[in-house]
Amino acid sequence: MQTTTSRRVALASDHAGVALKDALKQAVEALGHTALDLGTHTDASVDYPDFGDKLARTILAGDAEVGVAICGTGIGISIAANRHKGVRAALCHDATSARLSRQHNDANVLALGARVIGAEVAKDCLATFLATEFEGGGRHSGRVHKLG
Repeated sequence: MQTTTSRRVALASDHAGVALKDALKQAVEALGHTALDLGTHTDASVDYPDFGDKLARTILAGDAEVGVAICGTGIGISIAANRHKGVRAALCHDATSARLSRQHNDANVLALGARVIGAEVAKDCLATFLATEFEGGGRHSGRVHKLG
């Protein structure tokens, strides 16, 4: 199921992901959504858990509906975001995984690895993630409910 509803999208990255975050921020806005840039803003070394935490808290506070989390591999920042009940960060490497993360898992954070995915593939993941709704019902809702 596809949607065209405008969303507030929070973006956060560590130093390895700042360039990709900046490119995706522009893509968010080009798709008609509002981008909320939570940093970091330079390539000076920072700790990804701090930015995963900030992103999760922003979503849980209702300041953004969905988020994009970026670090070198996407693994660390997704782990940090997933430590928060109510956050479902999905590490995606292509549009299919981004679509299924929304349809089947009701993911509210798209996690990407800046060192393992190209900018154009990341933009495809983002567009698909933002355009896809949770299927709900049946087995998917029950499974998502178990996640907390």
